[in-house]
Amino acid sequence: MSGMTLGAAHQTLRDEVTEELRRRILSGELAQGERLVEDRLAAALGVSRNPVRESIRVLAAEGFIEVVPRLGATVARLSAEEGEELFDVRMAIEGLAARLAARKRDPAAAERLRQVLEQARQAVEAGRLERVADLNTTFHLAVGEAAGNSYLSLMMKPMLQRAQWVFSQTAAARGPHSWSEHVSLYEAIAAGDEDEAQARAVAHVAAARRSFLVAVGRTTKHPND
Repeated sequence: MSGMTLGAAHQTLRDEVTEELRRRILSGELAQGERLVEDRLAAALGVSRNPVRESIRVLAAEGFIEVVPRLGATVARLSAEEGEELFDVRMAIEGLAARLAARKRDPAAAERLRQVLEQARQAVEAGRLERVADLNTTFHLAVGEAAGNSYLSLMMKPMLQRAQWVFSQTAAARGPHSWSEHVSLYEAIAAGDEDEAQARAVAHVAAARRSFLVAVGRTTKHPND
């Protein structure tokens, strides 16, 4: 975060605080299981306790924070079982999104995907893992937008925020492989090949699942096998 405190910004404080706390959770700055003290967070962000308290409620509803009466708030822990459930849903939704995006074959949407891929290539080469994780989410959201289905879009953003939490645990190992898979997916979408786009999207999510299971000690297979 920049030197300017959030309290000095002319924006909705609750939304700004929520975005910043979510970013810190996704990046691991706020570790899973870490206790969240409102006074300390408010002081660090340069705001009063009220927007911090409101943001904790929002992030608790999203599943990033756990609030226990009389004990307070902590960063939630993402179990291996929850991670696997998330990958099951991602396979179905992202496979469909890729198929619909290929069907639409919109040149502007394809160009947006290409631009994200180029930004990601630079981030991977520079070893900027947090930026890689952000762009991973941006790419998948862009595929969802390219699908042109409003119901699908409603589901993808909250799902991909959780997926970024998973990706941040494996970004170092998965980064280069993930982006080569993204390039392959982009090529199928740009070519308008529905079957291939769906197959590549599902294979990509399956590879991410294997990497996650290695990271949490659920398998000893190489994450990219």
